[in-house]
Amino acid sequence: MSVYAIGDIQGCFDELKALLELLRFDPSEDRLWFVGDLVNRGPKSLDVLRFVHGLGDAAVTVLGNHDLHLLAVAAGNGKYRDEASLTPVLAAPDRDQLLSWLRHRPLLHHDPALDFTMLHAGLPPQWDLDTATRCARELEQALRGDDHLAYFLDMYGNLPDRWDPALTGQDRLRFITNCFTRLRYVEPDGRLALNEKGPPGSQHPGRLAWFDHPDRASRQTRLLFGHWSALGYVSRNNVWGLDTGCLWGGALTALRIDVPEPRAIHLPCDGQADHRAYQ
Repeated sequence: MSVYAIGDIQGCFDELKALLELLRFDPSEDRLWFVGDLVNRGPKSLDVLRFVHGLGDAAVTVLGNHDLHLLAVAAGNGKYRDEASLTPVLAAPDRDQLLSWLRHRPLLHHDPALDFTMLHAGLPPQWDLDTATRCARELEQALRGDDHLAYFLDMYGNLPDRWDPALTGQDRLRFITNCFTRLRYVEPDGRLALNEKGPPGSQHPGRLAWFDHPDRASRQTRLLFGHWSALGYVSRNNVWGLDTGCLWGGALTALRIDVPEPRAIHLPCDGQADHRAYQ
């Protein structure tokens, strides 16, 4: 059996199928981990959802910001425009089944046997694995509960920007959401710098990639993440960044994680979107 972690797909279904053919993926034996952002902006979000859903126990995926955006749009949150790429999902005859399945995906997946933990974006420096796991379960409970529509209607926002165990209610859930699905940079004092999106070196002086913070409590945990196409593939400090920008003409990356030395495989992509269209 082989286990591969795969970077952000964002509706690039043809590229996913090509990568799995390259890997000689056998769903009866092999397993796939997806770092989130299955959907949005690419041309075949519906195909990706149906395919990953159909893999059953052969796949695990964590939620990304674009996955949550789809769920928020479906829940009636109109704060941000609905990209046309989501329309086929929202109009599909099996939309309710797919959206319910997506809403029940985890924010964090930890496998002690493989000694890997997967999330979409990042962790604030104050969180160790135990704290991150507890926070993920809190948010998962809200997403799966009877009040999930209320959560989606008040999901967006950059505040609060600093972890405080005393946070409650929607403020607490929003902070947790932003860490798991939006985080790239942090301030030296540990606050989230959510307005920074570029590659390292482009950020405001003093701000750090979340995994480079010197006091990061999760530094002993082997972490897999996506979300940051401008960063590209990263393998250092016990973290592996797997979003290599397939959507933008980069590559779709798989990392084999069931071997002593994780090995990356990159499939070059033609690109399905232009950064300038989203600036």
